[in-house]
Amino acid sequence: LQKIKGAISFIKAENIQIITPEFPLFKAFKPLWRSYGISWQLKADKIDLYHGLSNELPFNIHNTGIKSVVTIHDLIFLRYPENYKTIDRKIYEKKFKYSSEIADKVISISQQTKADLINFFRITPEKIEVVYQGCDPIFYKIIEKDKRRRIIEELGLPKQYILYVGTIEKRKNLLSLVEAIDKGKIDIPLVVVGKPTVYASIVKTYISKNYLKNVFFLENLTLENLAALYQAAEIFIYPSVFEGFGLPILEALNSRVPVITTIGGCFSETGGVYTKYIDPFNPDEFIDAIKVLLTDSGKREKIIEKGYRHALKFREDKIAAKLTDVYKKVLG
Repeated sequence: LQKIKGAISFIKAENIQIITPEFPLFKAFKPLWRSYGISWQLKADKIDLYHGLSNELPFNIHNTGIKSVVTIHDLIFLRYPENYKTIDRKIYEKKFKYSSEIADKVISISQQTKADLINFFRITPEKIEVVYQGCDPIFYKIIEKDKRRRIIEELGLPKQYILYVGTIEKRKNLLSLVEAIDKGKIDIPLVVVGKPTVYASIVKTYISKNYLKNVFFLENLTLENLAALYQAAEIFIYPSVFEGFGLPILEALNSRVPVITTIGGCFSETGGVYTKYIDPFNPDEFIDAIKVLLTDSGKREKIIEKGYRHALKFREDKIAAKLTDVYKKVLG
């Protein structure tokens, strides 16, 4: 790749560069550059293919003759419109729909998102390629046991716990997990890691009214601390009602912790065969799955090992190979 004016050194590779806006207007309003101005620079730099990695393409790219690919992560704003402001939902719909329609290829990060693209936007199945995503490599590395223990102590957490990671919002359904732990008299603390929303107050009100003492809330952790929390957990539980992929599941599998999550949707794609799947609104299924993983060491170890092997399918080399195949199809 020829050196391009204004490029910033990214990593030590001659064919990788970062381009930023040059004109003062676009420097001041980067979203405007991303949605419109970038097309002019793509054409000036004689780019063969542009890949919009996060749900959108520049609105005028179809007039440039440049081939394009867009990755759509999910259409949750259409499935759960009540969770979004009207103006945001309309902007997302316009951007996502335009990008999906004019792109030469659409990448979805799961079969679930592919189905949603077909259902909501009427995109032809042949145009959509499923390429799964990976997680940060920090979750691949085993953190030394003493260091894990120090991190857990510094965060003020107990030695044993069940872990939940994700935004604390209604769709992710933390309350059902808390209710199940309460009903089942599960005598192990729950550690919740995630950004709170208004829904968090509902969860905390339930905890307070029912005198639950062993629920810990954390947010804004470093990736290393989060990786340590995964690795030290007895079980990871992800009771979300709907996701485009369910990245925390993959983080947990790489961390060699058994996973309980929702049956159906994208969850089996990310979780694989040996993850424990439950109805997220059935407390008895939560309780039974938790008790099995806490008491049956043989089954627990099998689930951990098989889950880790499944997670290897999402490593960078495999994702890169699939992306390259998509690019070759587009460029002919």
